[in-house]
Amino acid sequence: MASRSLQRKQLSRSKIELYTECPRCFYLDVARGIPRPSGPPFTLNNAVDALMKAEFDRYRAAGEPHPLFASVGLDAVPFPHPDLGRWRHNFTGVRWQDPETGWTLFGAVDDLWQARSGELMVADYKATARNVFPTPASLFPSYRRQMDVYQFLVRRQGFEVSHRGWFVYTNGDGRAADFGDKLCFRTALVPYDGDDAWVLDVFRRAVGLVAQPSPPPPGPECAYCAYVAGASVAG
Repeated sequence: MASRSLQRKQLSRSKIELYTECPRCFYLDVARGIPRPSGPPFTLNNAVDALMKAEFDRYRAAGEPHPLFASVGLDAVPFPHPDLGRWRHNFTGVRWQDPETGWTLFGAVDDLWQARSGELMVADYKATARNVFPTPASLFPSYRRQMDVYQFLVRRQGFEVSHRGWFVYTNGDGRAADFGDKLCFRTALVPYDGDDAWVLDVFRRAVGLVAQPSPPPPGPECAYCAYVAGASVAG
């Protein structure tokens, strides 16, 4: 059965990430409707995400900078736009249709901030619990690609978008003496200078792969492909 992505001729930001991880898994998902097994939902992360959006929205409504901005010398305010709710929604997101392929690329941004110059900055919320905060150099490659795709999409809405994006990184502190129904977090802004030059080419190659009659070979570093191959031998 054809996947929803194939039926609607659209690829989400997460499908692009899947393609970069393993073209075979991407093909089976999009062209054949056979996705990777899903993991458990990140309900705690989702709760933090909702609270962060509500907090930034209060400053957006007031036209004021969030206090975190002062910690990095950022002269900006949360960007007000009537379409922000749609751009944030997983199944709508920021959308762009490629005139060459006819396919649509979309992704749900967490936030947009506007600098005094008028440029927009893409912001993404991350909630986790690690011993140390990441630095711009230690950000996961998947985080970098995520930001690149979002910047690509927002630019294609006709906005001037800064290469400087921001991760609102919220880190849970697991060193407390007891739980007491409370988990404390420390939040910091982590900058990332994006480069979306790769996005269009990868998107079009992914679309081209979907049209092929058979899947590519297993990815050499793909744990899912290795598991399937091992299970086949064991059977």
